[in-house]
Amino acid sequence: MARPALRPADVATYAVLAAGALVMLLPFVWMVSTSFKTGEATFVTPPQFIPANPTTDNYARVFSTVPMGQFFVNSLFVSVTSTALMVLNCAMAGYAFARIRFPGREILFYAYLATLMIPQQVTLVPLFALMTWLGWGNTYQALILPASFGAFGTFLLRQFFLRLPREVEEAAFIDGAGYVRIFFSIGLQLARPALATLAVFAFMASWNSFLWPLIITSNQSMMTLPVGLSFLNGRYATDWNVLMAGAVIGTLPILAVYVFAQKYIIQGLATTGLK
Repeated sequence: MARPALRPADVATYAVLAAGALVMLLPFVWMVSTSFKTGEATFVTPPQFIPANPTTDNYARVFSTVPMGQFFVNSLFVSVTSTALMVLNCAMAGYAFARIRFPGREILFYAYLATLMIPQQVTLVPLFALMTWLGWGNTYQALILPASFGAFGTFLLRQFFLRLPREVEEAAFIDGAGYVRIFFSIGLQLARPALATLAVFAFMASWNSFLWPLIITSNQSMMTLPVGLSFLNGRYATDWNVLMAGAVIGTLPILAVYVFAQKYIIQGLATTGLK
């Protein structure tokens, strides 16, 4: 069957989307381009998107200037662990708010949801005081546990669990299963698209987190990648080509995770009813 001809409105829509995509991609193209430039070619006029004399020395200088391997391992461990805890905790909370009836459920849920309106900066001082009181400064616990809970994740999974048919649970109840068995055997299996969506969001947020790791860590061996990249900023001058090389290294895992889980993100958002 022949495809319908494009209408002028469709052409205009595609043109606007293409222009928007180009604007969004331009900083990333410039970052990658600068990472392969020499120091003298970074600020040449007119700007060069394709370096005349590309070099990979900037990537070697990143690893020789700062302990990039340690920063990368710290970020990977913190991001993976906090993401796993976030998905598990939000899944249990979302299932409880969606499928288990208990007094004050709606009030408690909306009170929990209201925490989304509180900026992170407001909680930094009490959170830092709590971590210091527990003796968790410069520890993985302080980096992981605060990022292991989230109202948005609970809301996202609650919306998904609300869509599950009651007949599935009733059949499981007849077979003698309880809420815990239903959650782990049925709920988590059916919620895999929503869980994958939340996992991607949580991993990206943890990987890119800068302010909290900057505050809670003072030992270089415990710093994550975003904080470690700040050491590439000089006091009086900055080698932007080296800094861009570090930024490319820090961007690659996020890009890989997003490309791998893109279909799950679309499917998860579609099944949860979020727009």
